[in-house]
Amino acid sequence: MGFTPDFLDEIRNRVPISDVVGRKVKLIRKGRENSGLCPFHNEKTPSFTVNDDKAFYHCFGCGAHGDVIRFMTETEGLSFPETVERLAGMAGLQMPEYSPEQQARSAIKKNLYDVMEVAAKWFESQLQSQAGKVGLDYLLRRGLSRQTLSRFRLGFAPDGRTALKEALLAREGITEEMLIEGGLLIKPEDRPDSYDRFRGRVMFPITDRQGRVVAFGGRALDKNAKAKYLNSPETPLFHKGRLLYNLSGARKAAFDQGQVLVAEGYMDVIALSQAGFENAVAPLGTAVTEDQIRELWRLAPEPLMCFDGDKAGYRAAERVVDRALPLLKAGHSLRFVHLPEGEDPDSYVGGHGADAFRDLLASGQPLAHFLWRMNTHGVAIETPEQRAGLEKKLAQTLGEISNENIRTYYEKDFQKRLNGLFGEEFSSSHGLEERIARENHPSPAPRRNDKKTAYTPSVTHQGVKNLKETSVFKGGKNISLKREKLLILTVLNHPWMLKKHHEEFATYDFESEELDKLRREIIGISVRESNLERESLNHHLKKNGFGRAIEVIFKQGELKAEWFAWPGTAPEDVEQGWRHVINRRRRVSDIEKDLDEAQKLLVENMTEEVYARFLALSEELENANGNEASIEGYGVASGRGKSS
Repeated sequence: MGFTPDFLDEIRNRVPISDVVGRKVKLIRKGRENSGLCPFHNEKTPSFTVNDDKAFYHCFGCGAHGDVIRFMTETEGLSFPETVERLAGMAGLQMPEYSPEQQARSAIKKNLYDVMEVAAKWFESQLQSQAGKVGLDYLLRRGLSRQTLSRFRLGFAPDGRTALKEALLAREGITEEMLIEGGLLIKPEDRPDSYDRFRGRVMFPITDRQGRVVAFGGRALDKNAKAKYLNSPETPLFHKGRLLYNLSGARKAAFDQGQVLVAEGYMDVIALSQAGFENAVAPLGTAVTEDQIRELWRLAPEPLMCFDGDKAGYRAAERVVDRALPLLKAGHSLRFVHLPEGEDPDSYVGGHGADAFRDLLASGQPLAHFLWRMNTHGVAIETPEQRAGLEKKLAQTLGEISNENIRTYYEKDFQKRLNGLFGEEFSSSHGLEERIARENHPSPAPRRNDKKTAYTPSVTHQGVKNLKETSVFKGGKNISLKREKLLILTVLNHPWMLKKHHEEFATYDFESEELDKLRREIIGISVRESNLERESLNHHLKKNGFGRAIEVIFKQGELKAEWFAWPGTAPEDVEQGWRHVINRRRRVSDIEKDLDEAQKLLVENMTEEVYARFLALSEELENANGNEASIEGYGVASGRGKSS
């Protein structure tokens, strides 16, 4: 839903920001401003100000700043439309209506809210009737009090095929179409009659952020039922990947405590709430989604994931991690509570008590610990190949983190763990960082052209197919060979580089078989000899039959201009030159992959847009192959550059 600037300005004008902030912060009037302790960070001396004239708040301590809409969104976990709706009510403003289609959808949803509320009340009444005795007995045996049953509005769906349908259609204003639209009835395409979706089940009403019933979950009491739990389908009111069970009930407690607990099931949430943990929520019959992670972060910066202590619970936690990594942002993460084997939050709090569960929560592990365990548990590291495999796996995992700053901290943290696991002598100082760049460097996928009209460029299909015979690729191949020679020349003249850049050199994909043999021999020597000198390295290589190869590399006239690789160069310039070669290779490799995809796409779909992309990538590849190092300060230490 969109809102016009005029409507939002009217809300800001009618609702004094100090009235809204004052509900969360004790404000003291000072002249035209109010001041108090900032609700966004811990402080002892007030640095948080609220100005009604300017209609904004500002904290001089942490920099938090915004208007009344932003404040309510940040402190109450509401979405933007929800915040505007609530503030509009405070301001006495009518929410705007838009197109006839939007108005029609709004009317349908309003009617469905009423239908779902009627259904919830009917299910509640059935639980207290003779028909629902089996459901009530089950819930009481599970340890739930009648007060808890009432708070969560638990109910019962009788086993009759059309019990709900008959009861609700007897109400004025409710139609069969509404019940089908709300997911309460099933209407097969090949049959004339509809029937109740939920039968013989204990019912759990699912509410939205405002506490309105939008769906149901049903727990079967017949152990032969096809599905133990059954949820409402997607409806105009219900999108299971966006909501959380007990979201509206847990919101206040989560804000007050600064923490939210995430369990796997409805009964876990209810049992935790009854034990005093009112800040518990759960996904709705599926793995936690990206939208639900964002919703959790609106409640607390580090939600505690309390999944069952079995293999299924562990896999559920792993899926959460996979979905959370690309979403991580400063100050927001996850923590994980490991329950004993065979336990879930419901059984644990019932068997051990609230204090024991509170102790368990205090031992929750940060995401970094859990992610490390995910990647290293049971992984063999006895051989160099196994250690390299683990580093590659970690690099691929950390490459999923989109936030560059957070990824850098994870790289440093995991590199320290690797050093401790392998021992310093087996770990390069930049191993993970370099692997991540190599394994996960993003490259834009070619976009398919939706245009129906084809474009015929001056190049033929056969010409495109023979792209790798063109000067662009042939020239790139020659430059690639030169880079491989240059890297070996650098190591031959500066063997100390192997200590810091062993991983880069060991994993560089050489195209030349002869040069690759030489590279592998150098690696083998460096593993056996801890303090290699230039003379000793050359001596070992000549002794092992690589004398001719070394002689050819040293006599390469094309490498004379690459001064950083030769003796007498300052170490910082050697490293800068080396890194430039590595990075240029990665860039060229990425462009080549994109160009290869563009080539295939052009053969399939020769349109103007695809051909333009093909030409642009060809030019980009040629430029990348020809670029020279241009690094600030490069050569200064060796007396070649200009200091600034």
